[in-house]
Amino acid sequence: MERTAAGKDLALAPLQDWGEETEDGAVYSVSLRRQRSQRSSPGAGPRVTQALSPAPDTFLHYRTSKVRALRAARLERLVRELVSGDPEQDPGFVPAFLATHRAFVPTGRVLGLLLPPPAPPLPPGVEIKKTEGRDLTFNKNLRAVVSVLGLWLRDHPQDFWDPPAHSDLGSVCNFLGWAAPSGAEAQEAEKLLGDFLKEAKAEQEEEEQCQTRAGPPGTAQILCPDSPVGCLEDEEGLVWEGPELLDFSVDDVAEQLTLMDVELFSRLRPFECLGSVWSQRDRPGATSIAPTVRATVTQFNTVTGCVLGSVLGEPGLAAPQRAQRLEKWIRIAQRCRELRNFSSLRAILSALQSNPIYRLKRSGAVSREPLSTFRKLAQIFSDENNHLSSREILSQEATQGLQEGDAPTGSPSSKLPPGPIPYLGTFLTDLVMLDTALPDMLKGDLINFEKRRKEWEILARIQQLQRRCQSYCLSPHPPILAALRAQHKLSEEQSYRISRVIEPPASSCPSSPCIRRQISLTKRLSAKLSRERVSSPGGSPGDPSSSTSRFCVSPSLSPASPPSSPRTKDPPTGSPPASPGPQSPSTKLPLSPDLPGPWSLALPLSGPRISLPGQQGSEARVIRVSIDNDHGNLYRSILLTSQDKAPTVVQRALEKHNVAKPWVQDYQLFQVLPGDRELLIPDNANVFYAMSPATPGDFVLRRKEGAQHTTSVSL
Repeated sequence: MERTAAGKDLALAPLQDWGEETEDGAVYSVSLRRQRSQRSSPGAGPRVTQALSPAPDTFLHYRTSKVRALRAARLERLVRELVSGDPEQDPGFVPAFLATHRAFVPTGRVLGLLLPPPAPPLPPGVEIKKTEGRDLTFNKNLRAVVSVLGLWLRDHPQDFWDPPAHSDLGSVCNFLGWAAPSGAEAQEAEKLLGDFLKEAKAEQEEEEQCQTRAGPPGTAQILCPDSPVGCLEDEEGLVWEGPELLDFSVDDVAEQLTLMDVELFSRLRPFECLGSVWSQRDRPGATSIAPTVRATVTQFNTVTGCVLGSVLGEPGLAAPQRAQRLEKWIRIAQRCRELRNFSSLRAILSALQSNPIYRLKRSGAVSREPLSTFRKLAQIFSDENNHLSSREILSQEATQGLQEGDAPTGSPSSKLPPGPIPYLGTFLTDLVMLDTALPDMLKGDLINFEKRRKEWEILARIQQLQRRCQSYCLSPHPPILAALRAQHKLSEEQSYRISRVIEPPASSCPSSPCIRRQISLTKRLSAKLSRERVSSPGGSPGDPSSSTSRFCVSPSLSPASPPSSPRTKDPPTGSPPASPGPQSPSTKLPLSPDLPGPWSLALPLSGPRISLPGQQGSEARVIRVSIDNDHGNLYRSILLTSQDKAPTVVQRALEKHNVAKPWVQDYQLFQVLPGDRELLIPDNANVFYAMSPATPGDFVLRRKEGAQHTTSVSL
């Protein structure tokens, strides 16, 4: 702030972009930082520096300094920057590199460039005469390497998991053993190696015990592990003889859901959320990718399935009893909101807003007060303004209590409320959109590290929320956990069929759900969800979304109108809805937009079009393309440039969908428009200019009539 003669303050930008500069093949972004230096007026006495409140007899001077941040470089230069970089100039470089490096280089390669060779042992009685200046430089670099390794071991220990030998961690232990034998870093490395070996041994013993419990083939009945007596698993499935989930109190159920979400979110590895990692989960042989993210997605879908199963699982249930179950789930959702558990909250709301439940007019009527509560909760995840409401609420919840007294990182404080537990789909979508919109490499084979900085901004939010979740104090309640596991869960197709049995469709009712020809329910709901995502990089699930997207498939219910998600008609009696496709934890994914306000990303995606770097006059935008087939809701994000013709876009979309032997000429491209309308993109048309600019980039590929070739999609 600058004080004028009249005593008024003028706001000055502390950091201003200046441009770029290149040095030794590396590209730096240059900014000018304005720093205040205060001086006393002539004759006012000795100089006072760093005063918090300028005195009336002082005037201000500003010192401008140049600040450089590495934007792109080769790998060797990036690794050298870890050691020789200036933390004051670029404090975010080291944490951003350590958090995202596995997206473009293995850990072992970084260690090979980072670790200097160990000094050879000296013969007995021989001393080397050291040059003072060289010794100081060597020690400085050595200390920097040790410091980086200490930060790496503390914040990203799983980077060194490489069973059975853990060779990378062994190299770190050997280096620290001679470089800093008595330091905390060496002790941390040795402890981590011991923990890894114990963990591998425990996993092996557990696998052997599971094989022993399984017994010989053909065993008809076994006692379920980790379940109370009365839960038996036989050839027909799970038989539960204890209390049902809704027999427990609202508080108990909500607290146990929160406890499970806390444990899963705390074990989450942020690196697995990167778009380049998560988007690979559906490829053949990729079942082991992102296990902690898959576990979170599975839990989300489990809660949604429990809601559907408890409400629709008994077709003969009386309407008042079914309404009571709906009202209890609404109260559980409200309690989850009070516990700041946005993950289970959204899972419950997704089930309550799904078409099989929403379409029930007579059997699903609830009283006025629970309905009002439901509408208020649904407004949290309103799809208006790019889900601005949910993002602002999460940001406010995450910073609640910090203004009154910031506790040091990692130190518990009774002033800070626990949580919140976020809906992970928001971050997954943002990161996938980043990965889709920004290139990994730039001209000259330079690694685009600016992309990694933007990814790190999101990963840092996740880590911040993980630290806040450590303050939850909840105890497990085994009967509730067992009832949750035993609760009958329904898929979307099953729940829809049961819903039609409970309340047959009324073809003459204008508000009955209607199905568009050959498009699955979840695909339409997902398309509705995405109709506001043109203006942000997080709007397309693209690679993170695939079949049967129940990891939030429904938009939020507006208090002023019924939800627009089930704007469909029931198909004729006897014809089931389109198959939602194969179900797995990796195929039910989030649909949510970019972070506005305090959660915004510094991406050139503020509008529907993107200016491509290095291409004069070329623009682009991210679009989502699905294939109209029996595989359900399978979306992929691709980058559409202003030079792309329809065949190029079709070819790129088919490759993204892993279609075997794609025949571009067999497909037509349609843009999805509001009101269940579609715009046919002519063959050989420029898609960028032929598409409707007023609607988001949602497209669908359909086979042309009379096409001879068959389509095989690899899921």
